[in-house]
Amino acid sequence: MGRAFEYRKAAKMKRWGNMSRVFPKLAKAIEIAAKAGGGDPDMNPALRTAIINAKAQNLPKTNIEAAIKRATGKDAKNYTDVNFEGKGPHGVLIFVECATDNNTRTVANIKMYFNKNGGQVVPTGSLEFMFDRKAIFEFDKTEEMDLEELELELIDSGLEELEEDEGLCIAIADFTDFGNMNTKFEELGIELKKAELKRISNNPHEYTEEEQEEIGKLLEKLEDDDDVQAVFTNIA
Repeated sequence: MGRAFEYRKAAKMKRWGNMSRVFPKLAKAIEIAAKAGGGDPDMNPALRTAIINAKAQNLPKTNIEAAIKRATGKDAKNYTDVNFEGKGPHGVLIFVECATDNNTRTVANIKMYFNKNGGQVVPTGSLEFMFDRKAIFEFDKTEEMDLEELELELIDSGLEELEEDEGLCIAIADFTDFGNMNTKFEELGIELKKAELKRISNNPHEYTEEEQEEIGKLLEKLEDDDDVQAVFTNIA
């Protein structure tokens, strides 16, 4: 299997299995998309994508509607995207994506998590080249779907890799082609289960169980923070 299923393995291993962590982050993504492009999913591709991802994680419809309502109300918060790069225990590389309405709070918290758990934040841009930023799309293979034909259809929209395993298809493209790919899937009438931008390590490293346990303490602190939207590492 290729990089698509390396990604899938990594996705399965991620720690966001707890609804109390996941749901607020999904709702925030919906708020950000709705505030930027309006609350009508039919007119706002970014909002449609955020809702697809929320439904994939079983975010209730009432939560989705509430997030859109907050974003389009007069008291809507203004969120800013801010990223952090750092090294954790045993030299693990960590890239943290945040969306915050209080940058001072977020900076202080992220630095504290690293410093108290055997790591340190490094200057922005120090580690970014160690990760490939990719657009990842998941969908189910239907009986009438010809993957070879589909691959040819998607190549013009930026497809780099398409793989299928036990009925689940994963398509990978460069992050700059996220919109083109999303539009093409809509044109083809393919219902996506998930559409995300991910940072995938281009030099993954193996860590022992003991090392991963220590690294996990830092990752858990980061992922528990309400301002953190995603955490990526070079763990193989």
